[in-house]
Amino acid sequence: MSAKIIIGLSGGVDSAVGALLMKRRGLDVEALFMKNWEEDDNEHCAAAEDLDSARRVADRLKIALHTVNFSAEYWDDVFARFLAEYRRGRTPNPDILCNREIKFRAFIEHADQLGAAQIATGHYARIEAANSRRRLMKGLDPDKDQSYFLYLLDQRSLARSVFPLAELHKREVREIARKHGLSCHDRKDSTGICFIGERKFREFLARYLPPREGDIVDCDGRAVGRHQGCWYYTIGQRKGLGIGGARDGSGDAWYVAAKDVRRNTLTVVQGANHPLLFRDRLRASAPHWINRAPREGEALTAKIRYRQRDQSCIIARLDADAVEAVFSRPQRAVAPGQSIVFYRGRECLGGAVIE
Repeated sequence: MSAKIIIGLSGGVDSAVGALLMKRRGLDVEALFMKNWEEDDNEHCAAAEDLDSARRVADRLKIALHTVNFSAEYWDDVFARFLAEYRRGRTPNPDILCNREIKFRAFIEHADQLGAAQIATGHYARIEAANSRRRLMKGLDPDKDQSYFLYLLDQRSLARSVFPLAELHKREVREIARKHGLSCHDRKDSTGICFIGERKFREFLARYLPPREGDIVDCDGRAVGRHQGCWYYTIGQRKGLGIGGARDGSGDAWYVAAKDVRRNTLTVVQGANHPLLFRDRLRASAPHWINRAPREGEALTAKIRYRQRDQSCIIARLDADAVEAVFSRPQRAVAPGQSIVFYRGRECLGGAVIE
């Protein structure tokens, strides 16, 4: 019998098919359902429904299902940092931090207690062995590749992990689930931030960061409206500004171009292609490299948000604390707090937090 492997079973189709594929390969597979958020608003909490779906999958595949509550770890290691970043007027990505702290740290530690040699998840990404090292590669499906969210993983995490969906497209995954009678085959993909669910983002955030009204100003410093709190808006945002008619009569929509939490002002511009919405370079902090760091002057590609097409860039400066990238074409709505992730071909090299 092969060594035990435990897959994180979320209740969705991806992890379900991952479990199925490993079971069919004759592996000793068990599953773990992780509850990462304590929610007192049952209307927006899908945890019970997710667990029920995971149980049906485990029963269908005849594999053991363990459950664990990581809510305390999630609050301390992910959500508290999420709030701290928004309080600074930045736009963090909690899913990236959740992968490092929960799905590939707390999960691995719990799997150790269950006697597992490896863990598996339903991520669309690939791990390649390179001598004694591991490389993180893009998944085969370009529309579902999730390497962007995994750039903080280290060699230890990758060595312990398996991605069974690496060579599949999403449509194939759903078809496999349907053919094998998995009830989640047509279950809707989760979108957005997991702990917010279907709620309006501003309403959720206001529970922790109350409104703080201030001026909305144009690029000349003239007041054009009022905002409810800088932390409720992000660079490039158009909807929800509540600004009436156009000052110059052009009729173009307004977009957030800058935020100043200290002065409590939002700067807005008119038109989706206004020059102040674009940057041809950025500086990012806390770089993390999965295998080896790139070289200064090296030509790579990068993404400044998930689902963005790869953008050509050059590493203009690199040290232990920061990286600067210069793009061949200016990038729209570069948001501090988000992550820039670098690629060399299909290999995800790592990334850093945009400053």
